[in-house]
Amino acid sequence: MMSKTLKQITLLSILLMVIVACNSKSKEDHGKHNMGKETKYYTCSMDPQVKEDKPGKCPICHMELTPIKQDDSGANEISLSKQQIRLGNISTQSIAETKSSLNQSYTGTLAINQEKINSVSSRAMGRIEKLFFKSVGDYVAKNQAVYSLYSEDIAIAKQDYLTAYKQLSMPGDFGKNAKNMLVSAKQKLLFYGLANAQIESIKTNKDISPNTIFYSTYSGTISEIIATEGGYVMEGSGILKLADLNSLWLETQVNVNYVKNLKLGQNATITFTDFPEKTIHTKVSFINPEINPDTRMLLIRMEIPNPNLLLKPGMQAIAQLTQSNAKGLYIPVNAVIREENATYIWLEKRPGVFENLMVETGIETNGMIEIKTEIDPAKKVVVTGAYAINSEYKFRKGSDPMEGMKM
Repeated sequence: MMSKTLKQITLLSILLMVIVACNSKSKEDHGKHNMGKETKYYTCSMDPQVKEDKPGKCPICHMELTPIKQDDSGANEISLSKQQIRLGNISTQSIAETKSSLNQSYTGTLAINQEKINSVSSRAMGRIEKLFFKSVGDYVAKNQAVYSLYSEDIAIAKQDYLTAYKQLSMPGDFGKNAKNMLVSAKQKLLFYGLANAQIESIKTNKDISPNTIFYSTYSGTISEIIATEGGYVMEGSGILKLADLNSLWLETQVNVNYVKNLKLGQNATITFTDFPEKTIHTKVSFINPEINPDTRMLLIRMEIPNPNLLLKPGMQAIAQLTQSNAKGLYIPVNAVIREENATYIWLEKRPGVFENLMVETGIETNGMIEIKTEIDPAKKVVVTGAYAINSEYKFRKGSDPMEGMKM
């Protein structure tokens, strides 16, 4: 009796073990089946370019590979959990055209106002006997002696004037002819650039000097010295150039994307690196019609008043241009992903699902950037956390969102 009972117990135990083993195997096989369905490949969090079809260690950094679950989203989409959205600080905003004032700042350099430059030129052919100013930057006052010229033509005109003056007292036709000669000789001397006082002094000189001192008819700072002492000059040859530094130019380069927002007479606020407390309000006076093909930059110019000569050519200045009522779609600069071959943003397609969109950008100012590409108004733009989405996309799918695409 005991033997029969023992056999029954043993048989039941064996049966129970078989059932448990079968259940365990079934669960194990089911688990493997689920993992195979959910896992696409194994990769490394530090080296996402590594892809393996089975678990193991990264061949680069030797960290344990991470299983990547099957992603049912589209090629340029990614699904994120609420926790991932929160941890990635991902936020969106509705697409709407903004209308506001745009402030654009450009760094430029002060330069001599070329419209305020006067040239001192030789009035006759001759030799420069002396230059009274020999350094660029020297200030020349009006009526100050600039150079002495040896000229035979002027010497002959002086002699004609003196001879005519001496014959004025002669009777009859000699005196009348002398008067006409005197007027003619004076006109010639005035043409050569002699002042009335210099001409009058000829009457009292016993000897006629071939050297004549010439005086500046302008005030200004020497910006260029052309002639040299002892050098010969022709009539009209340049001696030096005088710049009026009471007015300067501020020239700066502007990106071609900003051209449409520029116009002559546009208000500009100027500040200076060397004088932080100084501010000047002026207007855009010149926009170069030609864009530099190499740099894709456009030169613009503003006139800067400088009555006390405090500002100097070569100083750096910052021009802030204001454009009122500028329209367009502007988002934070950090919301735009710039890759080597593409520029794109992330949009919220539906709650928890994000897609990327290649875009063309425009003006960048005050931390905001213009988006020129038309966007579906029903979708929202990711304004913070775009790089977090991008990193997760590359980690999960193992490729760049815009791989193979070019602007």
